[in-house]
Amino acid sequence: MSRVVVDTDVVSFLFKDHPIAALYAARLAGQTLLISFMTVAELERWAIQSQWGEARRRWLQLHLERFVVVPFNRRLCTLWAEVTVAAQSRGRRIECADAWIAATALRHDIPLVTHNRGDYLGVQGLKLISYGR
Repeated sequence: MSRVVVDTDVVSFLFKDHPIAALYAARLAGQTLLISFMTVAELERWAIQSQWGEARRRWLQLHLERFVVVPFNRRLCTLWAEVTVAAQSRGRRIECADAWIAATALRHDIPLVTHNRGDYLGVQGLKLISYGR
C-alpha cells in the first residue's frame, strides 16, 4: 500500500462531502493517508472560528481518525525552513501552514494531494497530485 500526504483543502472537501471530493476519492482509495500536524491545527481553527457545536466537532474528530497524523521533529523543522527560504528565493511566497505540509511530503518522499496546486509552485522536488488550480 502506498502513502500520500493529504492537504487540508482535500481533507475539508472529504469532510463536507463536497463535489470536489469525488475528484480525489478514487485516487485516495487503498492508500495510507497522512496529514501534517498543521492540517489538524488548521481544521481545529476552522471549527473554533465557525463556532461549531460539540456534535460537529466530534464528527470532525471521527473523520480525522482515517488519517495518520505526522508530528513534527527536528528534521521536519529543518525542511520547513528550507522550503520557506527556497520558495522566497524563487520569488514565490509560501504560507506557513503550506510550508509545513510540503515539508511533510518531502520528508517522507511521497506525493502531496492538494486542490491548491498554486500554493506549492515554489517548492522544488515536491510531487503533487492535483485536479485543481
